[in-house]
Amino acid sequence: MGRRGTLRLMVADGRDAYQRRDWGRAYEQLAVAASTADDLERLANTAYLTGHDEASDDAWLRAHQEWLRLGDGPRAARCAFWLAFGLLLRGEEVRAGGWLARARRLLDDREADCAERGYLLIPVALAALDADPLDAYASFARAAEIGTRFGEPDLIAIGTLGRGEALTRAGRIAEGVALLDEAMVAVTAGEISPRIAGIVYCAVLLECQAVFDLRRARQWTAALTQWCQTQPDLVPFRGQCLVHRSQLMQVQGEWPDALDEARHACRRLADRPAAAMAHYQVGEVHRLRGEFPAAEEAYREASRRGFNPQPGLALLRLAQGEVDAAAAAIRTVLGAAPGRLPRAHLLSAYVEVMLAAGDVPAAQEAAAELAAIAGDLDAPYARAVSTHATGAVHLAAGDGTAAVAVLRRAWALWRELDAPYDAARARELIGLACRALGDHDGAVLELDAAAWGFRKLGAAADLRRVERLAMRAATTAGRLTAREVEVLRLVAAGKTNRTIAAELFLSEKTVARHVSNILGKLDLASRSAATAYAYEHGLV
Repeated sequence: MGRRGTLRLMVADGRDAYQRRDWGRAYEQLAVAASTADDLERLANTAYLTGHDEASDDAWLRAHQEWLRLGDGPRAARCAFWLAFGLLLRGEEVRAGGWLARARRLLDDREADCAERGYLLIPVALAALDADPLDAYASFARAAEIGTRFGEPDLIAIGTLGRGEALTRAGRIAEGVALLDEAMVAVTAGEISPRIAGIVYCAVLLECQAVFDLRRARQWTAALTQWCQTQPDLVPFRGQCLVHRSQLMQVQGEWPDALDEARHACRRLADRPAAAMAHYQVGEVHRLRGEFPAAEEAYREASRRGFNPQPGLALLRLAQGEVDAAAAAIRTVLGAAPGRLPRAHLLSAYVEVMLAAGDVPAAQEAAAELAAIAGDLDAPYARAVSTHATGAVHLAAGDGTAAVAVLRRAWALWRELDAPYDAARARELIGLACRALGDHDGAVLELDAAAWGFRKLGAAADLRRVERLAMRAATTAGRLTAREVEVLRLVAAGKTNRTIAAELFLSEKTVARHVSNILGKLDLASRSAATAYAYEHGLV
């Protein structure tokens, strides 16, 4: 058999593999043997799906030129669109703009309508998405209508996806996510091409993250992962969605996998704009694990690439004990936040830092704003974040009873979301609230549970902090009664027996007896020693 016959066999094998969605085999065969315009389009798709982006660009170019030679302007324009779209996804706007202009020129020479005109509406709609979401919605709707008219499932899916994105960004969250779900149904049902499936998934994950809809993101990730397992050699997760997959793993407590995924994103994205977010995510996992130098370096790398490393860097400074630096940073970034949803992603950290800085009113105001946003979003993750922040504010304001009630709700929400780190943080705050109420046995149990959670995760800095708190709580639990703890706090505040008696509605004689019992139980010689003990054990 001569070379020509061998190439024919390779093309046939490549086409068959393409039909079976054996992308690796299809790419291997077509990369050598493809020559017709149709086969070059198959090669372009298989190259993209297997992660060979430059080979995909080259194949689209060759297919475009072949359709021009054959005098088929619309098909040539379609190839130019896909070449441009791939460049846009990689952040190469100038080259993409040139190819889009060529595609439009090819279609302008025709009077008849065609599906390609719908595809060329997509970049226009994307450009308007943030500035004018409802204008973008109209363009996406027009694209979907054209897709329906010409029987183009891919175009219908992109139009549906884009309308969902536009509505969520316009604040019509429920309507928007319903359209996102509809687009994902087309993915998991196998109704659209794998290339569009990956694009739809990444966009849906991004929108779910933006509106705090962790549960929806997690469910669609599981569905898509199952779908991908049926297709050998498919590289479905690319671009910014790689970072969001890492974030989902982080929330679920899968920190080694989250770090591996974030590092993979750094390598995969290389010099693309989304690489900056990937480096930030690397920093986030390192910070949670208590690996502060590595976290700082990752945040710096994100900053070098143009990504503001907040609120992670502020929380890192807080963990390092640099409260003033953390407060200055979080105030700056919150003040510059461009809208309600971007602010929502900062408010939880702002509450935490302001409470550490002793600015309870600022924390209360931020928690109220976060609660209002969470109410509008009606997403479980947003409710958990807001409830946690509200509970922390109650604790700082001295309302231990309200703090326990609210923080237990937060803990239940975190448990429902399978978010073990946040659940452990809620248990820590519940323990502190129990201690404030004089329930030292409860404090010991809650702090022990928090320590157990942090230990399982490998949250080193959090574990050290909680172990110190648990030791203090255990020292006091069972030795002083709730009333004695109350008296000890007032002694530590410098109040006399007479003042204490008046505040607690006791006789001076009873207060004196409590003070004597406290000194005896704790083996202390004086009121000043009792004051020192109270401060050392975090009772004030």
